[in-house]
Amino acid sequence: MFKHAWNGLVVALGLCAGTALATTGTANLLNRQMQPWQPAPPAEQVPLWPDGLKIAPPSMPGEEDVGTSTQPLAGLPVTVVEHVSRPTMTIYPAQGKNTGAAVVVFPGGGYRVLAIDLEGTEICDWLTSRGITCVLLKYRVPGSGPYYNEECNCAKQPSVPMALQDAQRTLALLRQRAARLGVDPHKIGVVGFSAGGRMVADVSNHATLSYKPVDEADRQSVRPDFAMALYPGHLWSGGAITLRPDMKIDPHAPPTLIIQAGDDPVDDVRESVTYYVALQQAGVPVEMHLYAKGGHAFGVRRTAEPITHWPALAEAWMTRLGVLPPE
Repeated sequence: MFKHAWNGLVVALGLCAGTALATTGTANLLNRQMQPWQPAPPAEQVPLWPDGLKIAPPSMPGEEDVGTSTQPLAGLPVTVVEHVSRPTMTIYPAQGKNTGAAVVVFPGGGYRVLAIDLEGTEICDWLTSRGITCVLLKYRVPGSGPYYNEECNCAKQPSVPMALQDAQRTLALLRQRAARLGVDPHKIGVVGFSAGGRMVADVSNHATLSYKPVDEADRQSVRPDFAMALYPGHLWSGGAITLRPDMKIDPHAPPTLIIQAGDDPVDDVRESVTYYVALQQAGVPVEMHLYAKGGHAFGVRRTAEPITHWPALAEAWMTRLGVLPPE
């Protein structure tokens, strides 16, 4: 597996600063603000874990900060969050007619940083405009999932699956609050990008909790009802079309949509193909769309490439599942 495939969005945005990012989680950012990321009102940001509960820290804890990338994507900078040790979920209510559906968003960033607007708030803007409640997960980083470490020149797996824990906890809390939020607890999906795409695979294929229950919310199901993985990484073994050994498929995984560009310079298209084949062999309903061009980390920003229309495909797919009503 090539090193840049593990680093994902970090490479795409030119955030690497020698070995500093691998060892400290600190990226090369502009306009850095030494404070936690905050959503714009009226979005509601909710802590995932009770105050005072000890949870596993990121591989290199530090004070949360936020800044912008040195390289633009689709002509715009990307807002990047670092050093998340107290994860949150931010709730964006559906706009217009509420469909009752909800989607949890997992931003990418190589399990080192979070592309909080490109693969977070901008995704919520799209979803809420379609009558879908959007929940943006600010999960623990760095080192919360499988990542590449330049100190040992090797891939590393965290001893505690922090990203998966944060994803499962978000789904549990969302289902617990479903009635208050106007959400159908059986129409809750996930969408993830790059490393967030691997999170989609993890939470789809783990029906049991990856942490000890902490309150009544953890009695809820932690598996999504549908899943969308965009240019996912950390899935392909690097040889034949086979999954990494730490990725096991559950035949009860939810219907899944996979989208990627063939010219992705960061995550090889075989990441998507491998996951598609594995789901298909397990009898899981899966649909995949591969485009010739589009690169990596395109989110929903408009470009001249056909892949920019992927949200329409996703909406049609959700309609076929019965998640969205017919037009």
